[in-house]
Order: sequence, then structure tokens, then C-alpha cells
Amino acid sequence: MKTGKAVTELAERNRQTMNKKYIQQLAKSFAVIPILASTLTANPLQIINDRVVTMSIQASDQQFLRALDEQAKARKDKADQIDAYFSEYDMPLEGYGMKMVIEAEKNNIDWRLIPAISVRESTGGKHACKKVKNSPFGWGSCKIPFTSMDEAIEKLALNLGGNNPNTAYHYDNKTTEEILKAYNPPSIVPKYTKQVLAIMSDISNDDSIAIKNS
Repeated sequence: MKTGKAVTELAERNRQTMNKKYIQQLAKSFAVIPILASTLTANPLQIINDRVVTMSIQASDQQFLRALDEQAKARKDKADQIDAYFSEYDMPLEGYGMKMVIEAEKNNIDWRLIPAISVRESTGGKHACKKVKNSPFGWGSCKIPFTSMDEAIEKLALNLGGNNPNTAYHYDNKTTEEILKAYNPPSIVPKYTKQVLAIMSDISNDDSIAIKNS
């Protein structure tokens, strides 16, 4: 049987042991805190950075989409003006407005040029060349056929834009007026250029791209 003194000493040793363990555990916990703190401070910043980048990309995408939307609206407006003109005079080429606008954009020519030529040459398809198919533009003096009206528009735009190597010396880097003079020289049809330009103005008064950029 332990004496009172022995019991007291045992209790003191247990207390000291418990205090030592508590201090060790507390020290371990403090050692972990900086790690947690660094994790907590790094992750939110990384998350914020990621979100900023994501938001920037989203904003850029939205601007790009808005620009595309505006281009599509402008293109449709031009096509509608062409088709409205054809419709007003009951011309067969009604419905090809969008094709004419797209091909004009591809070849950097005035979007009214092709429809205006068709009006001057064949009253918008009413009096297209009879010797060959799908030729309402008088291209090749009515000696060159096309498989479709789409192809005829594509080939005419390609040539007038100076993008056909065989005819580029006639049309490359020319203003609309110069293109028309090369297409049908004043020596052959004196009023041709003025007539086509007048039709272009009737289709629309848009002069923003009337002159081809060199």
C-alpha cells in the first residue's frame, strides 16, 4: 500500500507527463497552421486568377460573337436591298442577293456591282444569254456557259476582283469605275459605266466601299 507521499509524487509525475504531451500536440498543431495558411492563401488567389482569365476569355468571345453578329446583319441588309430591287422590277435573279454579297466580300468589290451589271446586261436575268446557260452578265460575249447561276456569280466576282490570273491585268487594284471601263470599254459602249453606276445608286446609296482598296 502506497503512502500519501508516494501517491502525491505519482500524481505530480502524471500531471507533468500530460502537460508534456499537450505541449507536443500543441506544437504540432502550430506547425500545421502555416501549411494550411499557405494553402488557403494560394488557392483563393489561384481561383481568382483562373476566374479573371476565364472572364477575359468570355468577354473576348462575346466581343467576337457580337462582331460576327453585326457582320451577319450588315450582310443580310445588303442582300435584302438587292433582292428588294429585283423584286420591285420582277427580275428572275431575286433570291441571289446573299450569294452576290458573299462573293463580293470574298473578292473585295462593291456589293452592288454584280447585281447592277446583271440589270444592265439582262434586266436582272430576264434577257439572259440564250446561246449559253446561266449567263445573265454578258460575260465572255455570251459564249461562256455556267453550270449554275451560283457559278456564274462566283466566276464574275473572281474576275472583277482581279483574282483570276488570266484576267487580273484588267481588274486587279482598280476602282469600281475602272473595273467597269475594263469590263465594257467606253469606246464600245460609251455610257456603260455611268449606267451601271446609276443602277448601283438605285440599289443603295452606300458609298462606303465603292472604291476597291489597293
